[in-house]
Amino acid sequence: MKRRAHSKSPLPLRGRSIREAVGESGCLQAYTRARASAVRLGRGDSPSIGRRAFIVALGATAAWPVVAWAQQPGRLPTIGFLGTVAKSAWPAETFAQRLRELGWIDGKTVPIEYRWAEGRRERISEYVAEFVRAKVDVIVTGGDAVSAAKQATSTIPIVFALAVDPIGSGFVASLARPGGNVTGLSLESPDLVGKRLELLRGLVPGCHRLAVMANVDYPAAKKESTEVLAAARALGLETVSLEIRRAEDIAPAFDGLKDRADALYVADDALVASNTPRINTFALASRLPTIFDTRRGPQAGALMSYGPSLPALFQRAADMVDKILRGAKPGDIPVEEPIKFELVINLTTAKALGITVPPNLLVLADEAIE
Repeated sequence: MKRRAHSKSPLPLRGRSIREAVGESGCLQAYTRARASAVRLGRGDSPSIGRRAFIVALGATAAWPVVAWAQQPGRLPTIGFLGTVAKSAWPAETFAQRLRELGWIDGKTVPIEYRWAEGRRERISEYVAEFVRAKVDVIVTGGDAVSAAKQATSTIPIVFALAVDPIGSGFVASLARPGGNVTGLSLESPDLVGKRLELLRGLVPGCHRLAVMANVDYPAAKKESTEVLAAARALGLETVSLEIRRAEDIAPAFDGLKDRADALYVADDALVASNTPRINTFALASRLPTIFDTRRGPQAGALMSYGPSLPALFQRAADMVDKILRGAKPGDIPVEEPIKFELVINLTTAKALGITVPPNLLVLADEAIE
């Protein structure tokens, strides 16, 4: 798809007619609005305007996102937002709010088409194909949907709001210069797994055996599971791997666990996100303290979570979309790593498990659910 880069300032008019300058920028709407504004800047309501008044008015319109994108008369850019999970699991409103702050208002200056796959892979493929057919201007997604989107289009910009291993998953060539049509936010951070284990042991000091649940069909979750198992063994913990590939594998995984673990680490992905309440129900029935990557774990009954702030990631994703809609190439926008992390503890679950939360951990918590 051809796209003109957005100009942050009016085109120079020296040596050219106003009509030529406006025509080359593709901003017919800007011309119309600028002329109307210039009339007001001139002599009262007289339709006769001066060149200087017009230039001032044209400059004032440059900040309007819809004008910046007006390549075709009456056409607005469209964002395809594909959630791999249920609607409640991703902070889509935070994303939309940040876009509003940047001047992109859903339904007015940029239609946002939301689709929710709810952990079902076949829906991901269907929705990606729908976005490609509709020729949306940007696809916003995350997790395993990034691969589907990248395979479906090499021209539509793709912004992933979250990805565990964007380089290893083949989404980008490098973090600094992604290349191609993909960029976004990485969930990776140095020793994040080690920090989670440290916090878990601080809350469950009697933990000597750790079970690790992961969807091994999702490469990023499998990689995280491998890292957790290695880190746990380095700390002298016995480990048990619970491999799942579909929702039907969750119950048998717990049946086979019995009394072989003191705590449970759950690697996040779309399958886990869609089945978090079920996982927590089985964990509580087994009296297993459980730690998740994101706050949706303890919000659904897990003991705790520690990881990047999802609202912060989706705000940054909106910033990237803004840059792309203004003419930036996704391949030139560096992939960002998380800078804001959250510790969430469910005090109700702690009480049910007979766990006393140490004051030093309670102070560190960004949220304590009661």
